[in-house]
Amino acid sequence: MTTTNRLAKETSPYLRQHADNPVDWYPWGPEAFEAAKGRDVPILLSVGYSACHWCHVMAHECFENREVADVMNGGFVNIKVDREERPDVDSVYMEAVQAVSGSGGWPMTVFMMPDGRPFHGGTYFPKPQFLQLLGQVDMMWHQRRQDLDQAADQLAEAVRSGSALPSRGWASGGDPSAHRSTELLGAAGSSLLARFDPEWGGFGRAPKFPQPPMLEALLQAAVAGDKPDLMGALTTTLDAMASGGIYDHLGGGFARYSTDRHWLVPHFEKMLYDNALLARVYLHAYLATGRRPWKQVVEETLDYLLSPPMHIPGAGLASSEDADSEGVEGRFYVWDRAEVVEVAGPETADWYGVTDGGNWEGRNILVRPERGRLERPAAVEAGRRALLDRRNRRVRPGLDDKVLTEWNAMAVAALAESGAALRRPDLLARAEEVAHFLCSSLRGPDGRWLRSWQAGQARHLAYGSDHAWLVEGFTRLGEATGRRRWMDEAVSAADALVELFWDGDQGAFTTAGRDAEVLIAAPVDTHDGALPSTNSVAATALIRLSSLTGRDGYRARAAALVEAMGPALGAAPIAFSGMVTAAELLRKGVTEVVVAGDRPDLVEVVTGRYLPGAVLAWGERYESPLWEGRSDGRAYVCQHYACRVPVTEPAELAAQL
Repeated sequence: MTTTNRLAKETSPYLRQHADNPVDWYPWGPEAFEAAKGRDVPILLSVGYSACHWCHVMAHECFENREVADVMNGGFVNIKVDREERPDVDSVYMEAVQAVSGSGGWPMTVFMMPDGRPFHGGTYFPKPQFLQLLGQVDMMWHQRRQDLDQAADQLAEAVRSGSALPSRGWASGGDPSAHRSTELLGAAGSSLLARFDPEWGGFGRAPKFPQPPMLEALLQAAVAGDKPDLMGALTTTLDAMASGGIYDHLGGGFARYSTDRHWLVPHFEKMLYDNALLARVYLHAYLATGRRPWKQVVEETLDYLLSPPMHIPGAGLASSEDADSEGVEGRFYVWDRAEVVEVAGPETADWYGVTDGGNWEGRNILVRPERGRLERPAAVEAGRRALLDRRNRRVRPGLDDKVLTEWNAMAVAALAESGAALRRPDLLARAEEVAHFLCSSLRGPDGRWLRSWQAGQARHLAYGSDHAWLVEGFTRLGEATGRRRWMDEAVSAADALVELFWDGDQGAFTTAGRDAEVLIAAPVDTHDGALPSTNSVAATALIRLSSLTGRDGYRARAAALVEAMGPALGAAPIAFSGMVTAAELLRKGVTEVVVAGDRPDLVEVVTGRYLPGAVLAWGERYESPLWEGRSDGRAYVCQHYACRVPVTEPAELAAQL
């Protein structure tokens, strides 16, 4: 008879994956901490997520093993956390692991006192080393607890210091007024060029992550300065990623990262956030350059997100697909040449670089050897469809079907922008469907936004990142559809963001709200990596919403945030590339475009261009000084609400833009 632990009742698919473990797991919460105090034992915290390959490996080797479980249960209270549901817990204890080991990752393993202070941590441990570590910690607990307590005090202080606004640590090396300089965006571009791989694109060594905030900064720097070297770096990177194995050439969408510098071998999990963010990068690059292969990538990526299994009927978008299928990483995606030729013919096999010997472990990850040439001949397109049909009969990777507010709001922004720019009303309709679902299912009875929904149940107070992306997503949706509803929702989300998350002492937004559980530190998310930080998203979204609504308080918060980050931006612009673009928007000012009356031809002039410094008001009028004195049938191009001569013809509007 199979028994389950406490995780069986959780909404997180990742936690429920561990419900049958012999480990006596607790979810994060007061029950676990009270148990540790009552038993007088340390806490073992394990943090991961559903699509994490090495999380599964450690689970098989350790948490499903009775010998290991007996040691864990006998000497520890064991807590399992889904990092995607609890980014505050993940952030605090990742800071501890990085302080101990110099690096981090998942699965994350942390040992801590019953009051939550960590004293040791690491990432993946194979069974022999894990058992040895458990024994060492148990010995220290009973024989040298004072040493552990001292280590916990020191590490907790390091966590609190590392979780604060980073600009304080950069004060001696950065320029406090860097954000006022016209050179800041150019400095970010130059720094990116210094790390650029001229042959394969991307920045730094393998493993390579797509890094959308860096790519957006590179694009803006290239366009703003008319710099061909920067645009060349962007082109090389986008073409190499879209031609490599990190891109799913059959079903669309990107894997999380490449294990090599060639973008050939991905870590095969596919995340909603990567694909929402990369769809926007490729859209913006397409609008700036007109390169049609990038438009193809946008549409295929969004079509992937809107298809089963990522699209959940009657709900939003799922969080991720696993790297593993039938317990083997990548099995769902790789091919033998004989099968490809049988299903799709030799022309399709050659198009995707398929060989008898394969390019990964004797099999083939599909790629495009002719980099950047993605538009398929008719015969290859027929072959692609046949291969996709064959692949759909395989056992799919595991699905994490929880709906996260933050990541779905990212998708709303991507769908809204793409639908308007590419004249795809179906994408706009799907953006509104997702937005309606968020509004109806991820707010509590008191109106408080929640973080995660799964199978009809919403849980966990939403974080600063959720609110920042709701502001961005609703604003973009309002601009794309012309509906007042979404501008009103953007204002409501922005008000909640400021009320719950603004820390006036630091001049930044915190990860958790002032009504949330108090942890040993209050993290402030500012680093722009694979994901843009909470604060860079908030800054840009608030600047844009302020220009659309005339609410100066939003812009004032963004300005204070950029001011507080000034030393860090001057010292390390590419570490804060999203904040650099926000600072540039603040410095140059926003161009406000108003189209009054029913003039879709004028609206299309705006939505069909790459205008990172512009906002658009049209359709249903909402509370804003932008609408004052506007005559129907005309377009107005303004800055700080001072407008040029109104125009009535698309060519005239295009000239003003």
